Amino acid sequence: MDFEPLRDTICAIATPVGEAGIGLIRLSGPEAIETARKIFRPKDRDSGPRSHMLRYGWIVDPVSGEEVDQVLTCFMAAPRTYTREDVVEINCHSGYAVLDRILGLLLGAGVRLARPGEFTRRAFLNGRIDLSQAEAVIETIRSRSDQGLMLANRHLRGDFRQLVESWLEILSEAQAGLEALIDFSDDLAEEAEQEQLLYESLCRKVFEEVAEPIRSALERFEQGRVLREGLTFVLVGKPNVGKSSMLNSLLGKDRAIVSAAPGTTRDVIEDMFLLGGVQVRLLDTAGIRAKPDEIESLGIEMTIRSLSHADAALWMLDRSRPLCEEDQGVFEALGDTPCVVVLNKSDLPAAFPAESLENRFPGLSPAIAMSVHNPREVQRLKAHLAETFINRPVHNCRSQIVPNLRQKECLEKALDSLLKAGRLLGEKAFGELISFEIELARKQLETILGRSHDVDLLDRIFLRFCVGK
Repeated sequence: MDFEPLRDTICAIATPVGEAGIGLIRLSGPEAIETARKIFRPKDRDSGPRSHMLRYGWIVDPVSGEEVDQVLTCFMAAPRTYTREDVVEINCHSGYAVLDRILGLLLGAGVRLARPGEFTRRAFLNGRIDLSQAEAVIETIRSRSDQGLMLANRHLRGDFRQLVESWLEILSEAQAGLEALIDFSDDLAEEAEQEQLLYESLCRKVFEEVAEPIRSALERFEQGRVLREGLTFVLVGKPNVGKSSMLNSLLGKDRAIVSAAPGTTRDVIEDMFLLGGVQVRLLDTAGIRAKPDEIESLGIEMTIRSLSHADAALWMLDRSRPLCEEDQGVFEALGDTPCVVVLNKSDLPAAFPAESLENRFPGLSPAIAMSVHNPREVQRLKAHLAETFINRPVHNCRSQIVPNLRQKECLEKALDSLLKAGRLLGEKAFGELISFEIELARKQLETILGRSHDVDLLDRIFLRFCVGK
């Protein structure tokens, strides 16, 4: 996408449009303050605008003189603003008509409508934030859990930037040392042994203080994905084992129809709940049985597809009924999906011992016996799920940097170059080759911060933003 030059003044509605207490319209650019003056009439006309101070007054149509809305306006002078440009924020009443009217007056005064993410893009291009912080902005907006917000805030305040900058400094020092050894290698021929020790010392510093921390950050990526994006659990089992009742119990509300008749659930029913500060997407699926009707068959196909994208399955077994071929069919459908076995209806006489599961279905973790209608036992299941799938990622990521997917790809390429440099060192290759690989690693780290980027990359990142941010 081609963006207009930064000298343009842009405007946009920065809050959701609809009935609410406050709506906010934002302007940024060299004409922001002058444009706002054309339509804003302060109550106190004797005093001029002061930067970063709210002023009370009216938005007025400059042509008709009609008063449009009572507002509070804040004029903010560059560079102490989000975009490092002159910025004006108009706090008005929220509603379709009033927001649209004020926005129309601004557009009529000569500014243009901002594109998605353009305010944050300007903040990046003007050096207010780096690219990792820009990505943290959208992650903060989209966070649906405490843990996801924790990761986003750590990147937003610049922790990742500081870490990457420290790596870049180490790599730059190593390159300078290597090049000095290369340039003066002839003069130091009589001190070859000392030269080799210095050579190895530089590279050891790179591997211990850059390569290994990068490797550790990459190992946390999957755990960070869980905290950012949440988990998906799929309820599976043969018909009438209590899957829909389990859905309702975990959600704490009646989301699915519960009936004693088998095959009630024909489609996938899903909802969300929070577990240990992480969002969990919970899917209730059609029961898997040997001779389904046509509609049930479609539902079973959807069940199997859901399993392929799930983080884990909750396999529901009815302990009051003997195990059968349908249970074997469920086990086979699970495939490699991680599984938590739940022996439901434990308040009724048991039709089989729990120990028999291990013999019939090898590789399963110990089953949890419970009744979905017992709130205390449902809480015990939640605690088990949190301990199994959430607590470790939370602990490992609490005070660490966790890359997103784009950053992960850059770190992987940087690590690959550093490992190549290590192999070249072991082979006593030319210093120029080692320096070249270190330079490639530096470029990947610079790409994380946005120091080396292309327009397509910026478009992909900032088009994920809403208009007005």
